[in-house]
Amino acid sequence: MKRKIIIGSRGSDLALWQANHVLKQVKQLGLTAEIKIITTQGDAIQNLSFDKLEGKGFFTKEIEEALLKKEIDLAVHSHKDLPTTSPAGLIIAAVSEREDPADIILIRKECTDTKLKLSLKKNAVVGTSSARRKSQLLAFRNDVKIEDLRGNVPTRIQKLRDKKYDAIMLAAAGVERLKIDVREFTVIHLDPKEFIPAPAQGVLGLQIRENDHELLEHVGKLNAQKVKDCIDIERKVLNLFDGGCQLPLGVYCTNTNNTFKVWTSKATAWNTLPKRIYSESSSKEGLAEKIAAALKNNTTANVLITRDLKEDSYFKNVLEGNNYKVAGISFIETKKVDFKTTPKTDWVFFSSSNGVRYFFEQHPQLDAKTKFGVIGKATEQELKKFDKKAAFSGYNTDTKVVGKQFAKLVNDQTVLFPQAKQSLKTIQQQFNDNKQLVELVVYETIKKENVIVGDAEIVVFTSPSNVESFFDKFKINAAQKVIAIGKSTEKKLKEYGINNCILPESLGELGLAEAVFGIS
Repeated sequence: MKRKIIIGSRGSDLALWQANHVLKQVKQLGLTAEIKIITTQGDAIQNLSFDKLEGKGFFTKEIEEALLKKEIDLAVHSHKDLPTTSPAGLIIAAVSEREDPADIILIRKECTDTKLKLSLKKNAVVGTSSARRKSQLLAFRNDVKIEDLRGNVPTRIQKLRDKKYDAIMLAAAGVERLKIDVREFTVIHLDPKEFIPAPAQGVLGLQIRENDHELLEHVGKLNAQKVKDCIDIERKVLNLFDGGCQLPLGVYCTNTNNTFKVWTSKATAWNTLPKRIYSESSSKEGLAEKIAAALKNNTTANVLITRDLKEDSYFKNVLEGNNYKVAGISFIETKKVDFKTTPKTDWVFFSSSNGVRYFFEQHPQLDAKTKFGVIGKATEQELKKFDKKAAFSGYNTDTKVVGKQFAKLVNDQTVLFPQAKQSLKTIQQQFNDNKQLVELVVYETIKKENVIVGDAEIVVFTSPSNVESFFDKFKINAAQKVIAIGKSTEKKLKEYGINNCILPESLGELGLAEAVFGIS
């Protein structure tokens, strides 16, 4: 190919990094190329949040117009900024490999409180102009104050340094690509399966003219097909809502062993609580349509969950925010069991937040080198309240899987298990050598008397002991849907003849909320 290829790009540091990244790849294909900077509406207007800008494609429109006018030959976009329908005459010739798709929170050290969710201090001021980030952040922490934040990545970080915000939210890929040193801040890397990114976040889209067959033959070699299969689903969901990047919608898809797994979060507005859906399929055909239909379904239900819910409960807040009625009633209560001495150990493993609380409230004497393991987000968060950090965290709903992972990690080191008197000891059973294990009873569960429950279409069981206590007094009728928090709870339900209960994809209130939304 003899002609020089002109690559169009925005002028921000990140956009130019992306353009130069593609320029290098294009040159490796044997082509001659150079970059041309184009200013877009999104670059020119910095005083408005995204939801106040008119139309879609305000980071891409001017670049696409230059492509159609043949002022450039190849446009490099952050794929998440592209409208889901290309203008007539343009096509996406290739998509890049996916960088880290996650969002991050940068928090000024003095505004950090690791005892609270997301490590943000109470009533923190958080900067972001993304409706998607706003809606999900408020679902986790409804006390925070959100203020709009515009500008390129270095500009946003400088505003944080200047103390205009307590924290800001950014795409991890942007910080990583620019190699910005953010060690002066507390960095919270958000799991994209929990805090769901924008469709195609972390992916570059390479756009050309549809009739430029010669360039397509070359650029097509850069296409990452497996990534394309995933973001096709993500962007199709976006398309079905006729949305752009100002829509409070997050979609994240993975493809492992030919199974597509998709996490979706959608709110009606930035300041409303999102509805979450988890879906999986061996085929991408029709999957986006299925997800969109579930999100558009406004059916609600009365939900009973077998635990006492706090005011900041994610499960309670997102369901009630979507017009569900939620009753949180634990059918058991816990009572501290005193212990006098703390056995010497390399590790302490907690299988519940109660275990954490009753252990540390008795001021155990531990070696400074002692490491901690937990199962579940709630247990991990409870550990943080005592200024401890988990060196191992297991999130699988099958505690046997977590036990095997933990046993492999600790090898022949000693492990202390602060636990309930009636513990099932599932984690311990995955060890080959019980000599290295020490069990310490720190609490016991007691069945509650005189519990009153109302009607519920969906019943969520959060522990085997709650199952036992529930069935002492109540029954499940054929019309009720049942959710079990994990495999151990599912096993206990089967003992009472409940063989069709639903397991969430992940442990914790977030996974339980997804399960409720998915079946109602």
